[in-house]
Amino acid sequence: MTSDAEVLESTKQDMEKTLAAFRKELSHVRTGRAHTALLEGVTVDYYGAKTPLNQLASLSAPEATLLVVQPFDKGVIAAIEKAIKSADLGLNPLNDGKLIRVPVPPLTEERRRELVKHIRKLAEDYRVSVRSHRRDSLEMLKEFEKDKEITEDDRRHAGEKIEALTKEYVERVDKTLKGKEDEIMAV
Repeated sequence: MTSDAEVLESTKQDMEKTLAAFRKELSHVRTGRAHTALLEGVTVDYYGAKTPLNQLASLSAPEATLLVVQPFDKGVIAAIEKAIKSADLGLNPLNDGKLIRVPVPPLTEERRRELVKHIRKLAEDYRVSVRSHRRDSLEMLKEFEKDKEITEDDRRHAGEKIEALTKEYVERVDKTLKGKEDEIMAV
């Protein structure tokens, strides 16, 4: 395999990772519907150690407006409740001694608009990331050409492929953003 093909494959993998990271970050954004990804970033002080919530309890969303947290150890229930409250998610957990119910309130119109603005900024950050992968790859190709590892034609041809790849991934970021915007604005 030639070095320009390796650069192309590496660029594609980097851009795929960027898109996956964008999707993961969007999954944490609240849309008014309950889903367990909302609680993914919550860490609980478990006997002095910061432990992810999903390692201390099973999470489920039995209804569109309710999350249920069922701790494996009943002794940690108060710490879980405190962690959810302090996670700044706008959620108010209800503890009944056995499990924690977390009602997910509907979003206000103003909050929906704020969230859309927030995810648009996120999308721009990820577009910039995709473009920086393009820049790095084009620089690498120039180095290969300078070191006589590839010809000018090979560099130009690989550069065109990288441009096409960049365009494709920027469009995929935009498409993912549009889907999430629609989800947030749906009442």
